[in-house]
Amino acid sequence: MAKLFVVGIGPGDYEQMTLKAINTINNCDVIVGYTVYCEIIKPYFSDKKFISSGMRQEKERCMTALNFAQNQNTAVICSGDAGVYAMAGLIIELSDNFDNVDINIIPGVTAALSGGAVLGAPLGHDFAVISLSDLLTPYSVIQNRIKLASQADFIICIYNPSSKNRSDYLKKACDIMLKYKKEDTVCGIVKNIGRCNEFKTIITLSELKNYSADMFTTIFVGNSKTYLKNGFMVTPRGYIV
Repeated sequence: MAKLFVVGIGPGDYEQMTLKAINTINNCDVIVGYTVYCEIIKPYFSDKKFISSGMRQEKERCMTALNFAQNQNTAVICSGDAGVYAMAGLIIELSDNFDNVDINIIPGVTAALSGGAVLGAPLGHDFAVISLSDLLTPYSVIQNRIKLASQADFIICIYNPSSKNRSDYLKKACDIMLKYKKEDTVCGIVKNIGRCNEFKTIITLSELKNYSADMFTTIFVGNSKTYLKNGFMVTPRGYIV
């Protein structure tokens, strides 16, 4: 039986891929993925057959992979982790008529973890990961999640903070958070995580409101205990120091 692997390739740099992800891709014949992700890893797996497609073609990619996996070991690649805003769930949902395909999920390092490492230790206590993309989630639901996570004093990690059609969503999210979090709440920003043009900065929540982010930016909003130490963003777990 051929196998289908849904592989998280991490933030982008080859060295930040897990060894299991690398070995899995090396043992596959066909690699299916979003065009940008295929271009990132193609230099390291140049002997493989790559099938790529653009945004909003997730279902088509999954069906392509399931069909190939009936006869050849196939990998569907996802940035970060395969199960976090990625293809693992969709592959499983679409697999009803593919009983002969053995599906395996290979985890990777999601942006909350890789970006957190760049900033120091912002996720030292309970945190919530929330995407501001409303392509698949009603905007009212996203707003409510931001509100409730802020009320509960979670550290909030924001994915997909802004795009051409959502240029004011981050500002609106900050307006909600500022009702429950202080203006000087420590916030971290990491752009292009794990790539050659990686960028980070640490600002306050009031400054974040006017920050210009994009889809390659991950944002970390601290809780009431988060602070700066030696240039690092730290949320204490509560150990005695």
